[in-house]
This record gives sequence, C-alpha cells and structure tokens, in this order.
Amino acid sequence: MSPVFPTVREVLALDPVRHGAPRLVAGDAGLDRPVRWVHVTEVPDIAPLLGGGELVLSTGIGLPADDAGLRAFIGDLADVGVSGLVVELGRRYVSAVPRVMAAAAQRRGLPLVELRRATPFVRITEAVHALIVDAQLTELRATEEIHQRFTELSVEGAGPGEVIRQAAELSGCPVVLENLSRQVLAYDPAGESAELLLDCWEQHSRRIRPAGRTAYDGDSGWLVTTVGARGQDWGRLLLRWPGGGDLGGGERGGVAPAEEGGAPVGIAAPPVAPPTRLTILVERAASTLALGRLIRRDAEGLERQIHRTLLTALLDHSLPVDEVALRARALGVVLDRRHLVGVVVRHRGDEPVGEGGPAPEPGHPADQGSGGPAAGPARLRDLAEAVGQALHEAKLTGLTGAIDDQAVGVLLALPEPAAEERALAAFATALRRTRPEAPARPDGPIRPDGSGRSPGGGAVLVAAGSGVVGLREARRSLIEARQIADAARRDRRDLPVFRLPHVGLAGLLHLLRDEPRLQTFVERELGALLAYDAQHPREQLLGTLRAYLEQGRNKSAAAGAAHLSRPAFYERLARIRRVLDVDLDSVEACLSLHVALLALDAIRTPNPPPNPHPPR
Repeated sequence: MSPVFPTVREVLALDPVRHGAPRLVAGDAGLDRPVRWVHVTEVPDIAPLLGGGELVLSTGIGLPADDAGLRAFIGDLADVGVSGLVVELGRRYVSAVPRVMAAAAQRRGLPLVELRRATPFVRITEAVHALIVDAQLTELRATEEIHQRFTELSVEGAGPGEVIRQAAELSGCPVVLENLSRQVLAYDPAGESAELLLDCWEQHSRRIRPAGRTAYDGDSGWLVTTVGARGQDWGRLLLRWPGGGDLGGGERGGVAPAEEGGAPVGIAAPPVAPPTRLTILVERAASTLALGRLIRRDAEGLERQIHRTLLTALLDHSLPVDEVALRARALGVVLDRRHLVGVVVRHRGDEPVGEGGPAPEPGHPADQGSGGPAAGPARLRDLAEAVGQALHEAKLTGLTGAIDDQAVGVLLALPEPAAEERALAAFATALRRTRPEAPARPDGPIRPDGSGRSPGGGAVLVAAGSGVVGLREARRSLIEARQIADAARRDRRDLPVFRLPHVGLAGLLHLLRDEPRLQTFVERELGALLAYDAQHPREQLLGTLRAYLEQGRNKSAAAGAAHLSRPAFYERLARIRRVLDVDLDSVEACLSLHVALLALDAIRTPNPPPNPHPPR
C-alpha cells in the first residue's frame, strides 16, 4: 500500500515526467520525500509563498544570474521544506544547470532534476494531482472498510485470534499481540514464516522503542500501538511495515538514466513511514482487543445466568449485598445467617483447547487451539454442570456458576462452621464421582507447561477460601479461592481440596502473571538487564544474576553453578551492578530482584503459541 502522497521518486517515474528525459543532478537522499503538491514558478523569491512539500517546476528564466543568488534560492527552498526542484533545460540553461546550483542542492539534500526535453508542465501537474486525489480516495475507502470491519468484530465479540487475523488480512502485513513482558499472546504471519517471525521475539521486541502511544519505529520496521482500556494498559499490538523500495525496478518503474553519463536516479530507498490507514488499522484493532477483554458473552440457561450474575455481583460489588441475598433466596439458596465458604473448581494446567483443555483467557496462546472457538466454552459448561451435580449429590446448597473463562465458582451456605471440612470433603468426593477421570498424579507425565495430565482426561482441582460469617465477607472467600485455584493449577500434589497454606510465593506470582502491575514491576526491576542481554546475547547476565541469588549470594558457589571462573563471575556481577544501578550486597535489593526473577519465570511461556491460521 502506498502512502497518500507520492514520493519524489514516484513522481519522476510518471510518464509525463519520463517524457522529459529526467536526470537526477543532486539530492538523491531526498527522493523519498512526499510530494504534497506541484507548483510552477519563474521568480526567485517564491519561498515565502510555499508551505512545504511542494515539487517546484521551473524553466529557470527568472532565476538569479550570480552564484550567491542561486545558493540563496536553493537555501530558501530547502528551508521552507519543498520536496524537490525540477528545471527544464533549453531556455535559460542549455545543456545543464549551473554547478553551483547542483552543489547547493546536494549540500541541503534537495532533489534537483533536469528535464532535457521540453515538456508541458500542465501534464506533470495534472498527473501528480490526479495521483494524489486517487490515493486519497483509496485511503478513504480503505479507512471506511477498516472502521466497518472492526465495528462488526466488536459487536460480535470476536476473540483476539480473529481480530489479529483480520488486521493481518486488511494490511497484508504480519501482526503480533504481546503483553507488557513481551510475551506473544496471538499473531498472524500474513503468509510469512511464523518461525522466523517469532524467533527470539522477546529480545527483538525490546529493541522496538516507538516514540509515543502509537508510532512507527523506522529502525525495526514495526508500527506499534499500546493496548488497554480504562487507563489500564496490558499489551502492545505490532504490525511490521518494511516500507522502502527500489525506484529502478518493480511496479514503481525508474527514471531514465542520463544519456551522456549523468547519475542514474534508480537507487535503493530507505524504509518509509507506513500510510495513515495502517495507523488507523492498528489503533482500531487495539480498541477492539481492549473492548473484547471487557465483554463476556454468556450462552447459559436463565437459572445458571442468575447464579453467575449473583456470584459476579459479589466479586465486583455491582449489586447491594441485601439484593444478592434476596434474589438468592428466590432461587432457593438461603445465604442469611449462614457460614459461607468460597470454592473454585478449574482444570489443572493450561491445556490447549484442541486437546480438551479449558477455555483459555482471551489473548492467551491456548485460545488459538485447534479445537475451534466453541470447544473451550463447551468444556467449561460441562464442568459447571458437573459442579452443580456434585452439589446436589453431596446434599449441599449454594450459588454456582462460571466466574471467568477458566473456572467455576461456588458459594457454599453451611449451617455452622463445624460443618466446613466435612462439606468440602463430601463435595470433592462427589465431584470425583461425577468426573471419573483420574486427577494428575505426582509421578505422572508432566506437560511442557509443567501441569499434570491424567490418561483418562483433563483433571480438575478444588480450591476453597476461608470460611466467613455473613454475606458481606463472601467476596473475600471467593477471591481467596480463585487465587488458590489459579496458583495451584500446576501443583503436582493430589489433594482433595487446596487451601491457602498450600500456596507458596511462586504460585502466587504465577497467579498474578497477567496483572499489568506485576509485569510493570518486572520491567522496572529487570528491564534494563533484559535489554542489555538482548543487545549482547553471548553474555546473558540474567543467568549470572539468577545463579547469584539462587546460591544465597555466595559468589564462589554461584560461580561454580554458572560454570564460570571466579574472576569472570565477579566481572559479570560488576556489570550487572552498573546496568541495574543496584547494590548486590543489599539484602533488600536482592530480595526484590529475586521476586522479580520468579515473576519473570511465571510470566514467560515455555513455547511460542501455535499458528492459529493455516497459510493463505
């Protein structure tokens, strides 16, 4: 796709210009400047009347006769920002423009072109202006299609995979969605090699530093915009726009070289900024992704919807507690004057949908699984039905329903605190009878993501929060249960019910891996070191820091663990101190770095996500 305004290079390739036998005299570095308009002049003091971006045409009959005047003329044009100067030979200058004019244009990087045959300027202006208007109309049509397409995606509640696919299809360019820690959530290579696109992605992404919320990084060729809503950014959307081109070949054609040894115009062009419609595209795609993260469609029955609505209301305070109790009582669930326990049931690990895993969180790589978009929600509905049946078999009452895309929540209403352990055990036993597949075993096979996998199907785990008295405290118990369930999903132990004492720091950090504040903490603590490693892949100071902290800051033991001599290890520690500007002898500083390392391990995914779309 071409920008709205043609470049000087493209104008020189037009037939009316080629008819004049153009020859580039100076300023080849400016051939990719956009031409906003074409202006014909024969007076030397035209610069104050120009606004920048014009291609100036002249026969030279009114230009200064002295060298100083010509230098001033060229300087004035360059200062005002014109795109180039085209001089027709034969009237003022017979065989060539003055050398002083060419030298001045070369110094200022202003393209100076001779036309060695007489050419009606009106044909040039008509051709260029038609090109500009044509491109603007094309840009408007493309922009309208972008708005329409992403509006439809927003209304339909399309997932991240579909949004990324549409963005790649509309742009014809590779598109990548990543989180704040530079981990790929979804992508579409647009027909290119996915392996090459994602190879060493984190290191490559850290080198992409656009200046602004939406900006183009010309050094890397990526157009980048931030993704987020309600003041909470959670990722970046990147579109690769290589730009540039060779004037001497391909669709753009080339300018005829000089017949008498003149400098050829066809030279390699540097990358150019992407067109406006691509900027609009990535921003609309980012808005659709942000909106989709806020929207959850529900295809459950009315009663289950009400259960889920009441549970969600407790979690986000969207309804008064008294109204929740009233509506629950209408459903036959009495919550007043009861001992309440929050319970969350979810599948272990992050099993891809295509392998029968739970519905992944929007944007998660597993969301692109081969099982299709309906497999995850269907599996979650099955789990919700099993939980409801287990409650019935255990003769327990409570609210139950899916509380997110991965888990089913239960708010048990018990007559007294003494019944808590007995009720949880009965519920877990009934759930195992309802779902006969064996849970993950400590000695069973481990998936690449570290989760257990049973031969009979995906295992589930049950997590319970602390019991509370009164509905106003129920939210705390439900949140605690969800935290325990998410943190324990990779725990290899076969426990009937997971409680808070079973969750350690690593589990808690894994639970918070998608939290932007945790990712921001990791970037603040380790970002400089990760960026250094990206620039110096042979050193990998992060591994040195890890060995130092894991060995309790024992430098000798850490050097051995890192397979380095002590002098080399000490030198790397000194480099880490300089890069991070931190005192590695400080217990508090090292504790912060160690927590950041654990969080980084939780954030990073072991493998790149599978290609969600077949080659087109």
